[in-house]
Amino acid sequence: MKERNASRRPRMSFLKMDMTQMEFPDASFQVVLDKGTLDAVLTDEEEKTLQQVDRMLAEVGRVLQVGGRYLCISLAQAHVLKKAVGHFSREGWMVRVHQVASSQDQLLEAEPRFSLPVFAFIMTKFRPVTGSALQIFELCAQEQGKPVRLESAEQLAEAVRERQQYAWLCSQLYRKAGLGSVSLDLCNGDTGEPRYTLHVVDSPTVKPSRDNHFAIFIIPQGRETEWLFGMEEGRKQLAASAGFRRLITVALHRGQQYEGMDSIQAELSARVMELAPAGMPAQLQVPFLSVGGDIGVRIVQHQACSPLSGDYVIEDVQGDDKRYFRRLIFLSNRNVVQSEARLLQDVSHRAQKKRKKDRKKHRPADTPEDLPAAQGQSIDKSYLCCEHHKAMIAGLALLKNPELLLETPLALLVVGLGGGSLPLFIHDHFPKSCIHAVEIDPSMLEVATQWFGFSQSDRMKVHIADGLDFITRLAEEEARPHYDVIMFDVDSKDPTLGMSCPPPAFVAQLFLQKVKSILTPEGMKNRRWRGRRDGPFRKIFFLMKNARVFILNLVCRDLGLKDSVLAGLKAVFPLLYVRRIEGEVNEILFCQLHSECKLATPELLEMARALEQTLRKPGKGWDDTYVLSDMLNTVKIV
Repeated sequence: MKERNASRRPRMSFLKMDMTQMEFPDASFQVVLDKGTLDAVLTDEEEKTLQQVDRMLAEVGRVLQVGGRYLCISLAQAHVLKKAVGHFSREGWMVRVHQVASSQDQLLEAEPRFSLPVFAFIMTKFRPVTGSALQIFELCAQEQGKPVRLESAEQLAEAVRERQQYAWLCSQLYRKAGLGSVSLDLCNGDTGEPRYTLHVVDSPTVKPSRDNHFAIFIIPQGRETEWLFGMEEGRKQLAASAGFRRLITVALHRGQQYEGMDSIQAELSARVMELAPAGMPAQLQVPFLSVGGDIGVRIVQHQACSPLSGDYVIEDVQGDDKRYFRRLIFLSNRNVVQSEARLLQDVSHRAQKKRKKDRKKHRPADTPEDLPAAQGQSIDKSYLCCEHHKAMIAGLALLKNPELLLETPLALLVVGLGGGSLPLFIHDHFPKSCIHAVEIDPSMLEVATQWFGFSQSDRMKVHIADGLDFITRLAEEEARPHYDVIMFDVDSKDPTLGMSCPPPAFVAQLFLQKVKSILTPEGMKNRRWRGRRDGPFRKIFFLMKNARVFILNLVCRDLGLKDSVLAGLKAVFPLLYVRRIEGEVNEILFCQLHSECKLATPELLEMARALEQTLRKPGKGWDDTYVLSDMLNTVKIV
């Protein structure tokens, strides 16, 4: 080495020395560079090996000046990282770990040479302070990013392990397609908080060509909950229609700031190339796709934590028609809209007119002109956003003669309040109805009242109680109340069950018997009949005493469990209709006590059309896109 470098590097010395007992004086150097020596020496955790490493690191500390740095290139295997970080943090040094970026050429190699990432440990020597327990841990995972401060050596080790797992995943995605469902979060380099959620979708049936290897799809803000983007089956359909062998969907996280589509592309370009498939031509421009050409609009109006439901947000998003929608999202299941309501457009315009004028000169390119007002914003109570709510309302056609419903006192029990859209719609469109809503979480009543226009009245009463306890108590009362309609729209807090709505206890046999016991026993038998008696209404006239209904929103991905639930319901309610919500996992179940009440599809649709005609009253708001008969067109009897 001396001969090879004599002319090119005359001031460089090459010395043979024991690294555990170096001959240099104390504080001789400002930098000690270790290119893999620590990894080579620390091959195991035997006592003899650890003692040798302790002597080596002690010598590093001895020959460094205060403020000097030990720069160690390493693969950061768990035992190596633990030893290095533990040693220097106990000495009071600042510990920083950098991930060494791969070059673009390495990313596109036909056969990547190495799948493990390389790290640089940078240990900065501080002057010892007697009695000080200060420890500093930092991670820099991006070439140009700022270091992120971590609280402990354990957090630092976990962050490094995540980077190693990501590198392994990238190598697997490069080598082969069709690994199944692959998703990952890309975090903000400054805060460590999730910034993007990526889903990798491969379409092996797509015939390869030069331009269809790889594409990125940016999901506009607020649309990540749609079936096409939020569910695995939807993303597969999106990828197939896009015509690329690999499509990566990118969801933007709430709480993060985005300047626009161009800045997102610039931010993601290098990172997403790490997920590219093999065989992609060099210098190929990877297309960024989206819907509508912008990143969408999402305004977080309120964020809080419920002791029962956990963290949640109230946010306003802009739809395809530029109308705004208010949503309740539980952050434990951020891709599911818990409740949704449409905001009144004219009120939004008036509320924002002055603010729009004030900020017009300073508005970024992607900022909409008509932002929704916040807490005081009026809700369009005539509009049902959720398809399963529309189907549940349509199920009231099973109840009795539609022409009498607006004049008939209806007793309804709704378990699960959320934003209150479902009971509000019933309250406003059925003027004689009396509704009892049961909600276990008092925070949700506050949310519904403050943000979704919900209010109680002499016909609308909310009970803060567990739905199981509430119904059990009613069923055990000697003079128990009875309901014409019972609706369950209640979610489960346990994501491991395979059934997210309702919790399994709500469809247990014993509990279903209690539900059955509080349905009106005689229905319309003693009420005066004033409706038609011809056509499809003839059967209704004779079976009116049996025309109560139990309506259940079922969300169950476990087919075996779903079959069990249906069998249990059938044992208590002999007549069971099922309506699958297209593009969603939801299924609406309509349960009745007597199979003699069964209606053929033409009769059922006629009843639905009659109910809609009754509800479409002059001066009463009605969504023209909501056709009740369409909601029941695909109903099947179990």
